[in-house]
Amino acid sequence: MNAATSSLETSAEPLGDAFDLLAAFRPPGVFFERRGVGVAGTGAVRTLAGANLEELGRVVPLLRSIGRTGGGPAPVAAGAIGYDGEATKAHQLLVLRRAVRRGPGTGTWRLDTRDPDGRPDGPPPFERVAGGDPHEPFADLQLEELPPAAGYRAAVAEAVARIGGSDLRKVVLARTIKVHAGRTLDPRLLVHRLRAVDPDAYTFAAPTDDGMIVGASPELLLAREGLEVRSNPLAGSAPRSGDPEEDHANAASLLASAKEREEHAIVVEAVAETLGPRCEELRWDPEPVLRETPNVWHLSTRFHGVLREPAPSALELVASLHPTPAIAGAPTDAALALIGELEPFDRGRYAGPVGWVDATGDGEWAIALRCAELCGDRATLYAGAGIVAGSDPARELDETERKFRAFLDPLRWG
Repeated sequence: MNAATSSLETSAEPLGDAFDLLAAFRPPGVFFERRGVGVAGTGAVRTLAGANLEELGRVVPLLRSIGRTGGGPAPVAAGAIGYDGEATKAHQLLVLRRAVRRGPGTGTWRLDTRDPDGRPDGPPPFERVAGGDPHEPFADLQLEELPPAAGYRAAVAEAVARIGGSDLRKVVLARTIKVHAGRTLDPRLLVHRLRAVDPDAYTFAAPTDDGMIVGASPELLLAREGLEVRSNPLAGSAPRSGDPEEDHANAASLLASAKEREEHAIVVEAVAETLGPRCEELRWDPEPVLRETPNVWHLSTRFHGVLREPAPSALELVASLHPTPAIAGAPTDAALALIGELEPFDRGRYAGPVGWVDATGDGEWAIALRCAELCGDRATLYAGAGIVAGSDPARELDETERKFRAFLDPLRWG
């Protein structure tokens, strides 16, 4: 469809700031929130899907063409982008029939978008979500690992050998656990629990080809507001501990680790090289800082820049950054080739960007980590680790196991 001839119309109405964005989300809609700020909605008056990010670029002109009444924020599209473009519809963005947007200092707004030439369906009502009691822990028979532990250790050892004998500096290897839940899993209940466990994470849910991807990511890929741009890559990690002294020691060890700092520096270099030419000014932490999550310490570097004009949209910036070495490796092409060789599954939306973009080009995008794809009574969990020259297969396996355990508990509420 030609965006210039769009017949879509959006009306805006302010809501109270006590409104819970989760009440606006219903599958197959989208939810994206951190600390109460974000976008949530349901239904779609337009769905843009494609095998490459350039095809998704049509969404910003489409949003600009929408007729508007009632003031409020610009029309928005939201969704999840695939890790790569191999699938026919690896990337998907929804122009939501009913969305609620809340920004820092801009208030909370309901945006209803209709197509006068389409179906006359009205937007669905809001529905409050209340968390219930957890189900029993999953039994071992309900869990199916791919690759199994021995296979993952072997893949890590092979990656370390390749790194030692080539120009490859880092590769991120992932594995999955398929959960046979024995009940239909509810994305809204899982979102409710994930948000409660870590409100500092970007809690998200978005449609996939077969179900919904749901998660709580600690990593901001890219945010754009006007000419200001932010990014916060994470790489390098250490386990959390319930013992304060051990937890402090783990954090200190992470900061001092040459191996973990090398893994992190590779990501920082790539983000700086990508954003630098697009910015009049770009600053970042001179040394990595600690980022605390409930189960893992991360090394973190915060970027803040001022874009050159004409400023690229958030979606264009996402396309230039993805995939970063935080979820692929470096050099990118060599890392992607090795991932394709060593990982016995398709990542789908895992480790791809998830978030939103609006008609002004503003937007916010996290990386889909700490997540699972829900399909009826089954969930596929994903976890990965960054492999560099000094990586130990047993420790990298333990990192993925800790990430799985951290997600299996909230999944009991789904």
